[in-house]
Amino acid sequence: MIETGPTPSTPPAAPTLANRFRGYLPVVVDVETGGFDWNRHALLEIAVQPLELDADGRLVPGPMSSAHVVPAPGTLIDPKSLEVTGIDIDHPFRDAKPERQALESVFAPVREALKRQGCQRAILVGHNAHFDLNFLNAAVARSGHKRNPFHPFSVFDTVTLAGVAYGQTVLARALQAAELEWNALDAHSAVYDTERTAQLFCKIVNAWPQRGIGTP
Repeated sequence: MIETGPTPSTPPAAPTLANRFRGYLPVVVDVETGGFDWNRHALLEIAVQPLELDADGRLVPGPMSSAHVVPAPGTLIDPKSLEVTGIDIDHPFRDAKPERQALESVFAPVREALKRQGCQRAILVGHNAHFDLNFLNAAVARSGHKRNPFHPFSVFDTVTLAGVAYGQTVLARALQAAELEWNALDAHSAVYDTERTAQLFCKIVNAWPQRGIGTP
């Protein structure tokens, strides 16, 4: 009689972002604008940061892309908004791009991340996410951009998630409750706010039971 050892078990599938969010790639976005009305006010800055999985299957921020934007013809700028953001429209080193070119400079890395991660579409992650998405969609429509990688209406909103996780909805307070860095002097920069929102989203998601990662 030949003795045999235990049948080797099949190793678990490696975690993939394609399976984590039903084929969506979460991409953190923040915009700085000339006001609150996406149909009338100018888009002035945009930053995007696709998220990735590390070797342990934890969600982490990926590379950042950003652009300063030339106000589109016909759009308005409320001076009070510039007081809040500190943006100097005429600063010689601002290196602003026309709206369509600025969008493509941040969309192209998102499309590359989609291909790399095997995802079908990007889903915007933001703090008050529909504000950012509405300005993004308005800029896409104005400029006639045809290769927008983002879902047109679905989002992940860290206001809701932080409210559930920490009982806080203001970004600064949510970050403090999550024991993450916040510097008020750097706030209202698209890049800084994107970085902070990405850290908050990743911490909340990573604390959640990760059922289904690696499962088709």
